[in-house]
Amino acid sequence: MKKVQSQLKTVQKKLVTLSQQQLKKQLASASKSLVNLSKQLEKISKNVDKMQATNAATKKKAAVKKKPVAKKKPAVRKKAGVKKPVAAKGATVLGAVFDAIKRSKKGVAIEKIKDKSGFDGRQLSNALYKLTKQGKIKTVSRGVYIKK
Repeated sequence: MKKVQSQLKTVQKKLVTLSQQQLKKQLASASKSLVNLSKQLEKISKNVDKMQATNAATKKKAAVKKKPVAKKKPAVRKKAGVKKPVAAKGATVLGAVFDAIKRSKKGVAIEKIKDKSGFDGRQLSNALYKLTKQGKIKTVSRGVYIKK
């Protein structure tokens, strides 16, 4: 029994020394990887510093450059322009657009409404939106409207 116990003790000692050696190897590899990471971080921080310096320099250059001030020309009065034609019955934008749509049985495209009413895209878009919300017109397909 004493032999077995002595053998156990020797095995335990060997295990302790092996585990200590393995631990030392793992610590060494971890320290190497940490050193590599710190070197990479230094490179990255240098690149960031360079980028910040170039950005600051370009901002300063942009702030320094100013456009030359042009001399003001004397004000010239413009004559009244020609107004676009509005549909006869519709005195309002909605009325003019609705008149253009209600004449068509199969539906009318936006371009034709523009031609008939004489309104620009924004006014026409707003009028079409309001008329659909009021339930006076409906959309047949994209860009084609018909009276309900």
